[in-house]
Amino acid sequence: MSSSSSVVAAASHLKVLAATAYKSTHHFPFSLLPRPSFSLAFKPRSLFSSPLSPAYSSWFARSLSMGAIVADATMDAVQRRLMFEDECILVDESDNVVGHDTKYNCHLMENIDAGKALHRAFSVFLFNSKYELLLQQRSATKVTFPLVWTNTCCSHPLYRESELIQEDCLGVRNAAQRKLLDELGIPAEDVPVDQFTPLGRMLYKAPSDGKWGEHELDYLLFIIKEVSLNPNPDEVADVKYVSRADLKEICRKADAGEEGVKLSPWFRLVVDNFLYKWWDHVEEDTLKGAADMQTIHKL
Repeated sequence: MSSSSSVVAAASHLKVLAATAYKSTHHFPFSLLPRPSFSLAFKPRSLFSSPLSPAYSSWFARSLSMGAIVADATMDAVQRRLMFEDECILVDESDNVVGHDTKYNCHLMENIDAGKALHRAFSVFLFNSKYELLLQQRSATKVTFPLVWTNTCCSHPLYRESELIQEDCLGVRNAAQRKLLDELGIPAEDVPVDQFTPLGRMLYKAPSDGKWGEHELDYLLFIIKEVSLNPNPDEVADVKYVSRADLKEICRKADAGEEGVKLSPWFRLVVDNFLYKWWDHVEEDTLKGAADMQTIHKL
């Protein structure tokens, strides 16, 4: 079989498998299957009896992953697209880049438990001029931790040149600016990248619902700015500014199980270990003196 025929046969085989798995909904989006980005001018091989080229193997694996994503009929279309299109930065426990993988694969508990999914993340804590902290409630369609309250913005730098820059945490700060616009509609000019203060890094692991979870090396970024808000309903269910007293009451309700209040595990780790002492530095304008980017806190 020619290499070109192998690719066609494999794609056809994948479509049959995925359509069978997804036939109850009749909405398999074949157009979303990734197209091969490699040349077909490699040595002919049998599809299943001989080793495939690394490029072809990678494409086929990503296609199978895509088949798994679309087979989840309960996943929101926007979240499904992001889960496949976003490539997270894989790191070791010392924050060295070791590769990249889809957001989907990075959040499967089976990969987390297998030690294959540790990736770089960031958490933004945005304060207004009254030193109130902006919180968001994650949308109901989020795959991990839907409808929980959390800090201003939590996401991932992607495996792209502008977000891989290590110097002065510039890649992470670029990603934070991008996601504040995506999630909360905050214009880039309201949050210049040079006004984010990286205060620390933490490494944590948290299951969500059995299938999904988090295993992140999280950069904690603080910024004090008055901003325009236009939350994206695909990402955010609600927002509010809180004082220290407000946040303590929210935590009390979460602990008591009152009013269905839940907090994201990463936000709660920051609240319990760092937030209130860093809040002092926000009010005293001494944030840079509180920064410790050498330590990775394993929580």
